[in-house]
Amino acid sequence: MDLQLVTKVAVVTGSSKGLGRAIAWGLAQEGCRVVLCARGEAALNAATTEAVEQFGANNITSVVADVCTPAGATAAIKAAVDRWGHVDILINNVGGSGARTFQEMDDADLQQAMDRNLWGTMRTSKACVPFMQAGSSIVNVASIWGRESGGAPGYNAAKAAVISLSKTMARDLIGQGIRVCCVAPGSILFPGGGWERRQKADPQAIAEFVDREIPAGRFGTPEELASVVTFLASPRASWVVGACLTVDGGQSRAF
Repeated sequence: MDLQLVTKVAVVTGSSKGLGRAIAWGLAQEGCRVVLCARGEAALNAATTEAVEQFGANNITSVVADVCTPAGATAAIKAAVDRWGHVDILINNVGGSGARTFQEMDDADLQQAMDRNLWGTMRTSKACVPFMQAGSSIVNVASIWGRESGGAPGYNAAKAAVISLSKTMARDLIGQGIRVCCVAPGSILFPGGGWERRQKADPQAIAEFVDREIPAGRFGTPEELASVVTFLASPRASWVVGACLTVDGGQSRAF
C-alpha cells in the first residue's frame, strides 16, 4: 500500500532513540522529510548522522530542544518551518515515568509526569497547528496505562490526560482538516529502555511478567509501534479521527 507520504514534512519529538527513533525511521522510509528532536545533543547528533546517511541530507534535519518547555516546543516546530516552510505531520512522543507508588509520589513527581507527557504534547501541538494545512495529522503517543490502571501513578494520570486531550483536539481540529489520534503502546523492549534495565536486573522476574501479562508471549518492538504510527499519520487513515489505538500484543484489559 502506498501511504502517500513522499515529501510530507514530519516532526517527531524524542526521536534520538527508542520509540521516537523508530517512528522517525518509519516515516523517513515512506519518503517523509523528518525533523529529529531531542534534549540530548550527543545522542541526537548520532541519530542525525545515521539518518542522513540512510535517507539523504535533503530529507533530514534536527534540533536540540526540550519540548516540555514553551521555548523548546516552539524551537522544534521552527526547525521544520525554517527548512521546509510548513508541517504535515506531528508525532508527540516525548514522555517519562516517575515514582512507582502513590506513597512515593509527591507534588514534584506528579508535576514532572505532567510536564513530560501532557504539557509537552499540548505545547508542541499548539506551536505546530498554525503551520499545518488541511490533510495534516497529529499522533500522540500515550500508553495502555492511560487507558487502565497500571504503571507509575503520575505516569498513569498524565497518559490518561494525553488520551483525553487527544479526543478534544481531534474534535476541535478536524474542521480545519487536521486529524488527531493517539496510540497506546504496551510493554516494548529496546536498548536503553526501562524494560531492558529491568530485564538485566532480574531476568527471571521479567520472564514471569511476560508469561503472565502479555498473551503474545513477548515484548513488542519499536518497529511494530512505528508501523502503526506511520499508517495513522498517513492520508490512508483519513477516517480515523480521535481514536486511541492499542499496540500491545493483547496486554491491556480495557474494552
